[in-house]
Amino acid sequence: MNKLFARFGKDESGATAIEYALIAAIVGIGIIVALTSMKDELNNTFGKVTTALSTANAE
Repeated sequence: MNKLFARFGKDESGATAIEYALIAAIVGIGIIVALTSMKDELNNTFGKVTTALSTANAE
């Protein structure tokens, strides 16, 4: 039983997957924070696009 625990302790095959998952989570959080801080600017931009498309469609 001790050999099983020793072998399990030395096994690092899952470490890479965990590292990639942590990197993906950090990038995801960064994107959410960036988009949240730009929310007002994005709403204004999409509002202008909507107005421009409505105006162009009416002509």
